[in-house]
Amino acid sequence: MKAQVLLPKVFNFPFTYNTNVESKIGHLVEVPFGEKKEIGVIWKNNYVEPKNIKIKNIEKKTEYSIDRKLINFIEWFSSYNMVPVGLVLKMSIGGSDKFLRIKDKIFVSKKTKKKLFRLNEEQSSALKFLEKVNNKFEVSVLQGTTGSGKTLVYFERIKKIIKKNSQALVLLPEIFLTNDFKLRFEEYFGFEPSIWHSKITPKQKRIIWKGVITNKIKILVGARSALLLPFKNLGIIIVDEEHDTSYKQDEGVIYNARDMAISRASFEKIPIHLISSVPSIETYRNIRSKKYRHIKINKRFENFPLPETKIINLNFKKIKDKFISAETVNLVKKYLEKGDQVLFFINRRGFAPYLICNKCGHKLTCTNCSMYLTFHKIKNKAICHHCSFEKNLKDNCKLEGNCKYIMYGPGVEKIFEEVKELFPGKKINIFSSDYLKNKEKTKKLFSDIKENKIDILIGTQMISKGFNFPKLNCIVVIDADFSGRGYDLRTTEKNIQLYHQLSGRAGRFSSESLIIYQTLNPNDVTLNELIKNRSEELLQNELVSREKNRLPPFIRLISIIISSNDRSLSLQGAREIKIKLNNISNLEVLGPVDSPLLKIKKKFRSRLLLRFNNQFLMQKKISKVLNGLKISSKIKLMVDVDPINFA
Repeated sequence: MKAQVLLPKVFNFPFTYNTNVESKIGHLVEVPFGEKKEIGVIWKNNYVEPKNIKIKNIEKKTEYSIDRKLINFIEWFSSYNMVPVGLVLKMSIGGSDKFLRIKDKIFVSKKTKKKLFRLNEEQSSALKFLEKVNNKFEVSVLQGTTGSGKTLVYFERIKKIIKKNSQALVLLPEIFLTNDFKLRFEEYFGFEPSIWHSKITPKQKRIIWKGVITNKIKILVGARSALLLPFKNLGIIIVDEEHDTSYKQDEGVIYNARDMAISRASFEKIPIHLISSVPSIETYRNIRSKKYRHIKINKRFENFPLPETKIINLNFKKIKDKFISAETVNLVKKYLEKGDQVLFFINRRGFAPYLICNKCGHKLTCTNCSMYLTFHKIKNKAICHHCSFEKNLKDNCKLEGNCKYIMYGPGVEKIFEEVKELFPGKKINIFSSDYLKNKEKTKKLFSDIKENKIDILIGTQMISKGFNFPKLNCIVVIDADFSGRGYDLRTTEKNIQLYHQLSGRAGRFSSESLIIYQTLNPNDVTLNELIKNRSEELLQNELVSREKNRLPPFIRLISIIISSNDRSLSLQGAREIKIKLNNISNLEVLGPVDSPLLKIKKKFRSRLLLRFNNQFLMQKKISKVLNGLKISSKIKLMVDVDPINFA
């Protein structure tokens, strides 16, 4: 008897093996592959059996299996995102041949102290609305003002689901969110959640994987990669902060975890809830067209109001080598005197984003990428934020001696220094990914913030993502710039979401809070509409603009990046690929053009953009053309279905 076995490797097909053991589709088995033994999955028998090849035997069947619903989803995921099916399987079962052989302790969730929570009237109504969907596929959007208690609503929903012996998956956009989320989870459920993301240890991954596939873990909190795990009895999926672009994986297997979560819920025939304060443009359109169910919580928990707003026009303020105006300082002092916390928001890591020699005019750029280097005081080096290249500031000047670099533009470290000068004696901390790499330091920072041991935070956009700081009542946006960069069609949408989220971090437990926007563009339409809390009107205007310009969500896009060590080779390769793709009907091929970020990691990049109507599923036709190409080995292709930006 023969069986098809799919291996978690870069293959788009399974391999044929002989089998003496009774095994069904979905069983995990051990097979010889080359000189090694690998764990694979018995796959569907709809592939051509090889001829004139010696077929090896399946060596043994493991105690684990995945169900047909997950197998169907893996195949669909592979086809939709144009990636090998074996790589998608790897995301589900892991790639190591030791994955199942090592004996680990069984997962046991530690008990914690539990608090009593009561839902208010709006939360209770929202819960009832969500519960109207029983055990069937349906997309429901829970939208709520920041600080309205959306998390409690879906916690209560999960509690009832797991009582029926089903499992729940909660997706979060950033692993940095898990620490704060974990505390809230423990207070509500009375036990520790299982947390899955790329930074947990291989041992912890094995323990959680076995707990999920055997239904011993009822609730899993995870980042993008948790979506493909082999749940035994998945009953609900929650996508928190569904609008967050961090759900888009842009390296390796490229996919949008929010969209794929909706598809997995469809294959599993279970409900999925999307949670947001300001929905993504796709979700907003689906709400408008009644494709998604929608409920909104309008009031903040305990009825605390949203912050007051103040625009400070930097054109009228003469600030020499400083980035915080005198008016801002006076307003901030009032909050500090009351014992409140203050946040200075600047969405740039490091100290200064541009370094230019004031003698010869040399601009410090990355040798691997077409990017300026950012100076980081924490390392006393200039760093590339794309390839992590680091450089000391000693360069031979074209004129004489060493270059004398002037630092232009502020980053969090520069604002930190300025704030220290302005508010001496205050406890000040930076809240940025560069400063939160140490687990213990991160834990201590959260603890200090909650215990009001920190007066002032300097943060990047990471701080806008779902954190709950009880005493934070004043936020200063150093540079409220809504212009964006030309290669990001989502600039307006992202700004609406970012600044709405940011304002929601303040005044969660206070009737007096303030958000200050320092700007050179005080009459900007988006800024002024946001201040009036008209985010949905802005989204509607954005939809009109997108439809007029034939952009998503009204049409579909696929981006193809062609990269090479030689710029002319990448452009020539792109032209040849375009000729082949032009044979596909109903497909518009735009380009080739140089990517806005022309060079990354020493590779020159050209781009094709494929555009087609929503009713056509083009991926299979495009894959067939790309798989049949005979192109130089010096050229590399990267395919991005539903791109977020075009860098």
